Amino acid sequence: MGKYLGIGNAGFTAIRKGTYIDKTGLISFVNKTLGTMQKLTCVSRPRRFGKSYAAKMLCAYYDKSCHSDHLFSGLEIANNPSYQKYLNKYDVIYLDITLFIASAGNIKDVVSDIEKKVTEEIQAAYPGTKPADTLLDMLFHVTEDTGNKFIIIIDEWDALFREAKQDTQLQEDYIRLLRGLFKSSLTDVVIEGAYMTGILPIKKYGTQSAMTDFFEYTMLQPEPLEKYVGFTEEEVRRLCEDSRLDFETVREWYDGYILGDDVHIYSPKSVMDAISRGRLGNYWTQTETYESLRLYIDLDEDGLKESIVQMLGGAHQKIDIATFQNDLTSPMGRDDVLTLLVHLGYLSYCTEDRTVFIPNEEVKQEFIRAVNGGRHKEVAKLIQNSDRLLKQTLEMDEEAVASAIEEAHKAGTAPLFYNNEQALRSVIRFAYISCADYFIKIEELPSGHGYADVVFFPKRASSMPVLVIELKWNQSDEGAIRQIKRQDYPLALREYGGEILLVGINYDSKSGKHTCKIEKYEVEHVEL
Repeated sequence: MGKYLGIGNAGFTAIRKGTYIDKTGLISFVNKTLGTMQKLTCVSRPRRFGKSYAAKMLCAYYDKSCHSDHLFSGLEIANNPSYQKYLNKYDVIYLDITLFIASAGNIKDVVSDIEKKVTEEIQAAYPGTKPADTLLDMLFHVTEDTGNKFIIIIDEWDALFREAKQDTQLQEDYIRLLRGLFKSSLTDVVIEGAYMTGILPIKKYGTQSAMTDFFEYTMLQPEPLEKYVGFTEEEVRRLCEDSRLDFETVREWYDGYILGDDVHIYSPKSVMDAISRGRLGNYWTQTETYESLRLYIDLDEDGLKESIVQMLGGAHQKIDIATFQNDLTSPMGRDDVLTLLVHLGYLSYCTEDRTVFIPNEEVKQEFIRAVNGGRHKEVAKLIQNSDRLLKQTLEMDEEAVASAIEEAHKAGTAPLFYNNEQALRSVIRFAYISCADYFIKIEELPSGHGYADVVFFPKRASSMPVLVIELKWNQSDEGAIRQIKRQDYPLALREYGGEILLVGINYDSKSGKHTCKIEKYEVEHVEL
């Protein structure tokens, strides 16, 4: 067993001893690519989404230095026709780039360490093979002598770019090494397959691409590997059945990453920590400080602040993902920053309408922390004022509510879009951001004769009333209340019973003033 060549199955053995979600379907996919023009695979996902688990699983399956049949017995791959054909049949080289960085005396030595240490280990494993100065030559000599081809697995391939953002010479040396392995005349001769993981995709990286022949599966284009990195909704539901946590509550906290054809993916770190501790919390975001998120928010490129404001209020923001160059150091526009945040796991991307949004409660709290600690003090103030606004609404303090909405409108809406009804709805989303702790928000709830603009339903075990909010533009707050009653919105909520607060808000575009009317409305509980 070596450190890089033939590391064995110890990693996957440890994984199997704990709670294991079967992701071995990935192996059957990789098996189909071996020896073909599709043999180079790169899967990029955010931190703690199970990338390394998948890499260790592949090592255990392909590595001929160990026997792993017992580890895969009963799993999905064991029923695949290709299972025995490739099981423990290859020389596997496993490169953990974060380990090379951690063990290097100087980060500038990482590339030379990779080349030197891996070459020496292969030479020791094949002592009769002619020595070589480069890793590629060493692989070629082994293949020439034995006919053996290699499978190369690289975990966190982009770690060097993230850790040495400004060292362009080191990056060029690393690219040169990768190009030699994966984009040379010897690639097909010595490599049977390759699997790389990373946070960032590799296309367009820097001034040149190291690996244009790789097939990439990213947060933006994950098909058909959506379900193999991260937990699916059905897998989380099964985990919750064996725990004391309610699935619906877990979904609210951790769902929101929608990949490919409506596949909902959860962070394994968040779900497993919540289940093992028996309570919900910010687990995924604890693996990195909010400083990295705040850095990008503070760029405030091309109205980025306005987009963050709207997303905190629950809105989706349209973006163009095509301009992102995977470069963390050059100036980035609004769309580039938002695309980067998708790859980092702070935003989710909807392919259907090409929009981004904050995926769940866990990540939203991280955004709030980043804004509170950043340069946008006016946004931080609005977030802090949201708790007070909710309290004022529940106390039916109409004047205070109107004043708070007005403040949120002025600070949270771009002047270009100030005078339209959609802007007012966006402000309501943001102004009542604290409602997310106690309510489920539904926009345009259908009733007998129309739609309520915004309705906040109390979460389970909450003593809050239902809030029905009707918005008017250049009309009156009393007219908004009359419309709620006329449209039978409260009757649409009758299965909830109990207290309902009707909130009418009007904006006068001439005076720039907001007014508010609040009434209590009791409906008899009816089973539907």
